[in-house]
Amino acid sequence: MVFSFLPVVSGSMPRDRRVIVGMSGGVDSSVAALLLQQQGCKVTGLFMRNWEDPEPGGPCQAAQDARDALAVCERLGIELDAVNFTRQYWDRVFRYFLEEYARGRTPNPDVLCNKEIKFRAFLDHALAQGAEFIATGHYARVLRQGGRFRLLKGRDPDKDQSYFLHALSQEQLARAWFPLGSLRKQEVRALARRAGFPNHDKKDSTGICFIGERDFKTFLQRYLPARPGEIRTPEGEVVGRHEGLMFYTIGQRKGMGIGGRRAGDGPAGGGAPWYVVAKDMERNVLVVAQGSDHPMLYATRLVTERVHWIAGSPPPLPARLTAKTRYRQPDQPCLVTDLGEGRCRVIFHRPQRAITPGQSVVFYRGEECLGGGIIAGVEGVAEEMLERMEHGA
Repeated sequence: MVFSFLPVVSGSMPRDRRVIVGMSGGVDSSVAALLLQQQGCKVTGLFMRNWEDPEPGGPCQAAQDARDALAVCERLGIELDAVNFTRQYWDRVFRYFLEEYARGRTPNPDVLCNKEIKFRAFLDHALAQGAEFIATGHYARVLRQGGRFRLLKGRDPDKDQSYFLHALSQEQLARAWFPLGSLRKQEVRALARRAGFPNHDKKDSTGICFIGERDFKTFLQRYLPARPGEIRTPEGEVVGRHEGLMFYTIGQRKGMGIGGRRAGDGPAGGGAPWYVVAKDMERNVLVVAQGSDHPMLYATRLVTERVHWIAGSPPPLPARLTAKTRYRQPDQPCLVTDLGEGRCRVIFHRPQRAITPGQSVVFYRGEECLGGGIIAGVEGVAEEMLERMEHGA
């Protein structure tokens, strides 16, 4: 079975275009290479090494991924090159990752990894090698319209990855192909199985971009000093001690070591589960509250910084759009207003749960991803309660 996707990308495509595919060793990038080859493109694979464990005995998934990528390329009869982007990854992605955690925020490295590594370092390398385009296994689509490039959601709602691509520019999208954008995951695995790929049933990768699954606390402590402190309720009662604010995120339920005890109870007390509702960085206090519907977990307003618009400029603001504050969240109706200096205020029609500073809010109009920014903070109950705590109210 041959799937035609090139007309969606940029109209009538010559069959001999040279494309370099980012081969991760997974099934998605493997099928992306297969589809491009079936379309008559001149395909080369590239395996990117972006992380080297500083300590011996660390996870070695990259070695297996490289073997899987090579096996697929041999099956397709195409070359596989390898390139080391570890310096670029450290300087452009990992350094920011650490800075955000040091600020008490929860960053999303996948967004910056796409912008700076897969669609900058990789793209620059591919163009220097004489390629015209790069391709990846992302589930998204690009539509050329009137000389501009629009980023659209992938057809598979369970796999759409436009959220992670919202920081790409017109120049990057002009050189990017996403062959899987119109396919569902089960179709991709079926194509890989029929092609005889050894990784057709390989588990999807998880964990930190290019670093993989880790014991997060142990990993982060290699680079940042932990500052233990008090765990308090919104009323100021001490209910435990935390191991360092960087280890916790808004909405987190487990891992605080306070069980189900109620405020005012002894250690053996019962009660509803506790959730992280705020971080008081100035006093190094983790704020927790009981119940998944506690008011501090919800907000209708947020402020976002470092806003990027894929078109190169924003739509007329204020604008009624939809937005996601986390991957796979259903689109949420909202009003976006301009605050200047790359900042916006987002006002949701309904309260949103566990909005997390450091994460991305991504804007949509229908199927089109318009861009997004970094969540700087919320406006509402949580903010008001933190202010009262700081003033001892």
